[in-house]
Amino acid sequence: MQGMVMPPAMSMEDPLGLSHARMGSGTSWLPDSSPMHAVHKMWGDWTVMLHGAAFGQYDDQSSARGGRQFGVVDWEMLMAMRKIGTGMLHLHGMASLEPLTIGAKGYPLLLQTGESYRGAPLHDRQHPHDVFMELAALFQQPVASNLALELYGGLAGEPALGPVAFMHRPSAQSDPLAPLGHHWQDATHISFGVVTAGIYTRSVKVEGSVFNGREPDENRWNLDLRGLDSYSGRITVNPTTRLSVAGWYGYLASPEALHPAESVHRYGLSTLYAGRGLRGGAWASSLVWGANALASTVQNSALAETNLEIGKLNTLFGRAEYVRKSAQDLVLPGTPADRAFDIRSVVAGYIREVASIRGGTIGIGGRASINFVPAAVGAYYGTRSPKGISVYVRVRPNVMPSHEPMDMRGMDMSRSSTPRN
Repeated sequence: MQGMVMPPAMSMEDPLGLSHARMGSGTSWLPDSSPMHAVHKMWGDWTVMLHGAAFGQYDDQSSARGGRQFGVVDWEMLMAMRKIGTGMLHLHGMASLEPLTIGAKGYPLLLQTGESYRGAPLHDRQHPHDVFMELAALFQQPVASNLALELYGGLAGEPALGPVAFMHRPSAQSDPLAPLGHHWQDATHISFGVVTAGIYTRSVKVEGSVFNGREPDENRWNLDLRGLDSYSGRITVNPTTRLSVAGWYGYLASPEALHPAESVHRYGLSTLYAGRGLRGGAWASSLVWGANALASTVQNSALAETNLEIGKLNTLFGRAEYVRKSAQDLVLPGTPADRAFDIRSVVAGYIREVASIRGGTIGIGGRASINFVPAAVGAYYGTRSPKGISVYVRVRPNVMPSHEPMDMRGMDMSRSSTPRN
């Protein structure tokens, strides 16, 4: 990154000496060896980092419920950090231009569900992110040599609920499209009003949140503030520099405006891995299970995804999913709303870095998906195996030089591999 002032290593660590490569979305943790793509510099006492990615894509989803669209999927995040006494203050701002670049209805994505457009539930489309994705602050204060407290809150932020959100997971960094289980797993990564308190050591974090459980409305340009009517808790364990395991539970009060009397219990588990790929590249993989419990009904979801770099230019990626969705979720007229169906999906893709720009790279890639649905659902699509393709150009920052902190035995685990997305 020519022209950038590289901050000293200690400025890139939290009060317990943990690398900022561990920071996922909100207050979630990644493995310490996760790749971090960012531009950063020192401004006085502040360390400032700019993260993000933009995918200019052509998305073509087949079948009777499909669609085609040119658009840009993007997110940009500015983080500013400085020491205050023995503690660390973080200011987080995250934004997206998707309401402008893909429109209020979002982009085509077969069998995707969640949120609404013009008073009707969205189906077979992924809603756009709001312009304001995060406006939050985090303060971390050590209270012992291996114990620290943290307090996080903001007008827009992510409660302690779910895995690291998909756009921040290294295993999903090459795929521009959202998982079909998004609203079973990490949809609360944008909550308009959140406060989280946590306590952590170098390997374990326990945290709890109160937050606004309502999903964002279809006006993507404002802050949908309400009372903090929902709550959640999460435990995360990083047993090694390459693994992060988390479990969570949350109560979401009236998350959907179209069904205000319905509240949801959401829980799940995740395992994230970050290690070496081929020819000097990185390899990241995730396993996620998430469930929504509504009244006496439980709907499960499962996801496995991987991102394998072959050297610094070539990447193979894939995702496999299972989600149980109701006829109400899928918007199947004439089918009882509470009837549930097993939805399965497989995605494979490839991207190649083709050019370098100041502080970043440009890559060209594509992904193909095939979905598998029961006959009763296939009747609405004209096939039991609806398919989709997307081709795209990605722009993002370079990977930052990394280090891994001492492990719990005091052995120096530092090395020169790549960290987080």
